[in-house]
Amino acid sequence: MDTLEQKLSQIPVEPGVYLYKDSKGKIIYAGKAKSLRHRVRTYFQESRSYDFKLDQLRAEITDVEFIVVDNEMEALALENNLIKQYKPKYNILLRDDKTYPYIKLTVNEEFPRIYVTRRVKKDGALYYGPYFPANLASRTFKLINRYFQIRACSIDIDGNRPRPCLDYHIQRCMGPCVSSLCSKEEYSSRVQDLKLFMEGKKSDLVKRLSEKMDSAVEEERFELAAHFRDTIRTIEQLSEPQKISSTLATNVDAFGLYREEQKAAVQLFHMRHGRVVDRREFFWETLAGGTTSGEILSSLLKQYYFNSEFTPDEIYVPEDFEDREILETFLSKRRGRKVEIKVPQRGQKRDFVELVEKNARLAFDQRFRTLNPSSRAMGENLASLLGLEDLPGRIESFDISNIQGTDSVASMVVWEAGKMKKSDYRKFIIKTVDGPDDFKSMKEVVSRRYRRVLEEQKPLPDLVLVDGGLGQLHAAAQALDEVDLPTQALASIAKKEEIIYVRGREDEPIILEKHSPVLHLIQMIRDETHRFAITFHRQRRGKRTLTSVLFTIPVISEKTSKLLLRKFGSAREIEQTSLKDLSKEIAPRLAKRVYEYFHPKT
Repeated sequence: MDTLEQKLSQIPVEPGVYLYKDSKGKIIYAGKAKSLRHRVRTYFQESRSYDFKLDQLRAEITDVEFIVVDNEMEALALENNLIKQYKPKYNILLRDDKTYPYIKLTVNEEFPRIYVTRRVKKDGALYYGPYFPANLASRTFKLINRYFQIRACSIDIDGNRPRPCLDYHIQRCMGPCVSSLCSKEEYSSRVQDLKLFMEGKKSDLVKRLSEKMDSAVEEERFELAAHFRDTIRTIEQLSEPQKISSTLATNVDAFGLYREEQKAAVQLFHMRHGRVVDRREFFWETLAGGTTSGEILSSLLKQYYFNSEFTPDEIYVPEDFEDREILETFLSKRRGRKVEIKVPQRGQKRDFVELVEKNARLAFDQRFRTLNPSSRAMGENLASLLGLEDLPGRIESFDISNIQGTDSVASMVVWEAGKMKKSDYRKFIIKTVDGPDDFKSMKEVVSRRYRRVLEEQKPLPDLVLVDGGLGQLHAAAQALDEVDLPTQALASIAKKEEIIYVRGREDEPIILEKHSPVLHLIQMIRDETHRFAITFHRQRRGKRTLTSVLFTIPVISEKTSKLLLRKFGSAREIEQTSLKDLSKEIAPRLAKRVYEYFHPKT
């Protein structure tokens, strides 16, 4: 096997990627080069100037591998893929709390459905987006529900269900699950309408809807005709041009950076048609010593735009970085038209970058100094993360508690308007499940809760949260399906891994940074639910155990046992109470029986 020195002596001159490994064979750094020989040799030159980061890296290198490609752009793409795959210790990794959503139309299914997703796959479905800002996807989704009535549930459609779910009754779905309500042809026609709408073919769609409206009038189906009329009006309103003027390019992304020592915060502002429509944040806590701002920007832009489905016309950065020109060329080639990465020096563009940098500093302070974002900001982040239609005003959270299946109970706690609402907490005794089956117990409790909510016509929560992983999520989803709430927002958080699963997006688990305020909020609600369940379980178990102890005392009735427990709280307290004090609460002869039970004469 060649030694490191031998491999370094055989470095190819072509463009490519180099991989440094440590003594355990783990890749600790991946880099690209226009000429591998020239680039790699700079790491090992004794005459080079002192660099803390490079010296630290060099001390750990025990092996090196090279991958030769045809040109520098191929090297750029390969480097990004390898960083994403191996997450090397000395590379700057993109840590992103947010991805932008798409609306997915599952045309690969017999009865297509729509839902919001953040992962685009090659699965035969149609994806529309990304949406800026993220809540625009939820607003569009709500409009689709209202006017096109395409299903959003994940149930299997066989036409044999006895009744439709709540979405049909509130006119958010055509009800294809019940064959007498909607034929496959009618449903397919609506799907075609939706495709025209999502593809921006407004005139074709309005023409189709007008024809359907006229036919409905002729058939005297006036309610359906009114629905088509309202849909046409909404589409025409959405088609009105917005009068916005700006000297900046149509689509601009601007980056701002603020850092102190090993911590850094980056803000990214998205400007579309002259208007800032959204922003996102990136944070690093343990940057390697000697890391420059240029290295942060270079790594961030490469990883971000290689994984993004959308590339703007112009990208503004606060300072130049090494791979700016080659990245600019790569993005232009991939997009099919020119993309410019600029470092503005003056004028409106420079003012814009300075504004983004100011926000980066504020984000840094909030993240690393106060860790106390506003409740609205928390709500917006949570809604964006979980794909909620609106800001979450109320969250209801469930947990199951038992020991080897005994005294199984459940708890529900409520988070509302930014704080826990203890007056709405609820306790449940599991009634239909024998033994330790948390999944069936969760299904029972969620079903009982929301069947009663619907019967009493109370408002539903913005989010149902369950403690556990995919098993608990699926159990709760089944319960919601059975009470005709297939689109109720539902999520779970696994205990150990702290992975968040969202109903309808089970294959897209969410893993947040340990310092994420959104994760802290979900953890706080989950922990409070767990505490409340454990407390109730202990009360139940304690009451059963203590009561059974008192029942073993001859002549002591259930009524007397309960009286003593209410007064003294537990069997231990009763055991430590004097005969005189017991006689104050119950008849002296009964008090003597209780006292002698706990203090037998030897």
